[in-house]
Amino acid sequence: QVHVVESGGGLVQAGGSLTLSCTASGDIFDINTMGWYRQAPGKQREVVATISRGGRTNYADSVKGRFTISRDNAKTTVYLQMNLLKPEDTAVYYCNVEDYRTEYDYWGQGTQVTVSS
Repeated sequence: QVHVVESGGGLVQAGGSLTLSCTASGDIFDINTMGWYRQAPGKQREVVATISRGGRTNYADSVKGRFTISRDNAKTTVYLQMNLLKPEDTAVYYCNVEDYRTEYDYWGQGTQVTVSS
């Protein structure tokens, strides 16, 4: 069994910052891509940022220059540093972890980020 747990969400004013963390544990010994996704009310889930096993990163155009994704392989943890937050960043943020051996995706339960104007 694999557990993926996010933390760090909350309420922040526009222009502020938050850092999300996500740790995978359990029966997962080798992780491939890790990523952050978000889903706003009434909208589909969208990718925010991903980071490969080798550290290559990709960002949604809407967050480039404001968000930074990083990972600590020893701790099987991925982070999302979010700066210059905007009200349109308000959403539930989900962590995704891909098992390197099985290519199976695991999701966290989500953490709410609310940006007030």
